[in-house]
Amino acid sequence: MAESIAVEVVYATPERQDVLGVHLPEGSTVTQAIEASGLLARHPEIDLSKSKLGVFAKLAKADTVLRDRDRVEIYRPLIADPKEVRKQRAAEGKAMKKGGGEATET
Repeated sequence: MAESIAVEVVYATPERQDVLGVHLPEGSTVTQAIEASGLLARHPEIDLSKSKLGVFAKLAKADTVLRDRDRVEIYRPLIADPKEVRKQRAAEGKAMKKGGGEATET
């Protein structure tokens, strides 16, 4: 008899987090776990061809073979580029430190 593994598949929206446990045959992949979880039917906005996937917060490919008790995560696309947001904050901070108020003509 083939061994089975138990994994969690997780997808979070701003409103809630879905965590579903599935039992799969040993040697199953990230994609197989997601398909078995039923999350694709519950969240039609998930596009596996574009979504980033991970196992325990580390990026993983769709064909990554899972181990018992792994946690598969489906990531939503970022709304803003974190590097760009950091640059904007830094620029705002510099502007505030330089003048300390509105510029006046002399």
